[in-house]
Amino acid sequence: MSELRSAVYIAPPVPFRSPGKGSGGGLWSPISCTLIYSATEAVLVDTPITIQQTQGLIAWIERIAPKRKLAYIYITHGHGDHFFGLPLLVQRFPEAKPVATAATLRHMEQQIEAKNFEAQWGSRFPGEIELPFVLAQALPSSNKFTLQNKWLFQAVEVGHSDTYDSTALWVPDLRLAVCGDIVYGQVHQMLFEANTAAKREEWIRAVENIEALDPLYVVPGHCQEGEIMGRWHLTNTKQYIRDFGKVLEGKSNSTRDIVEAMTKLYPDRYNTGALIMSAMGAIQAAKKPRI
Repeated sequence: MSELRSAVYIAPPVPFRSPGKGSGGGLWSPISCTLIYSATEAVLVDTPITIQQTQGLIAWIERIAPKRKLAYIYITHGHGDHFFGLPLLVQRFPEAKPVATAATLRHMEQQIEAKNFEAQWGSRFPGEIELPFVLAQALPSSNKFTLQNKWLFQAVEVGHSDTYDSTALWVPDLRLAVCGDIVYGQVHQMLFEANTAAKREEWIRAVENIEALDPLYVVPGHCQEGEIMGRWHLTNTKQYIRDFGKVLEGKSNSTRDIVEAMTKLYPDRYNTGALIMSAMGAIQAAKKPRI
């Protein structure tokens, strides 16, 4: 084996608790983790959330690409559900170097601040996230690194997608774009932070930045097990954002209205809970006074 290969692990949906008072909760969307590997070394892109999910990822790495040195773990953006698996991974693969853009690193630091972590993650997954945290190192200003001084990996900064300072990892030799949450598969997209028309337009431009690379393979950050990692995820992600905006422009003025309208348009997408959060974010943003 003299060339690169890639494979994608889908961390299965995991239950979470409601962070508010009372009972409730739901299932977190499945998370993609991509391994790009040669005969001797490998790069992993993103991790899952929980201890159990990460143990499953480690077992998969050992099965799909045994006896490789895991040289890098690249984190696409600062949401905790894409880097909380780092402590277990670096325990198992101590030579691995977690890396990210400088902006993503700042977002990661914000996510693990005690108050933010408890509000967003600790309350949802009590006792299920490995501590202490491990953060990435910032890439050089070129946002590039290489595997075995041979294969180029390029971090592509695209601005706001489902969160700020989003990136994809571009692997030119494979024409592979590992997109984090810039791109979604057959899973309801999280627009809680993309809660204004301007932010949704920026998200569409972010997807267009990926399209401009002319990828052959596109890995969404959240997708269902069994999906092929094709270019159509780019078009589908943009259309979902546009349809969400059209629903908001109509007579839908409640969370229930928005969820019902989007579910009618996308009956096969997984995880209505993400859609509910998106609707809540849009309604909250619409109520804020304009200055």
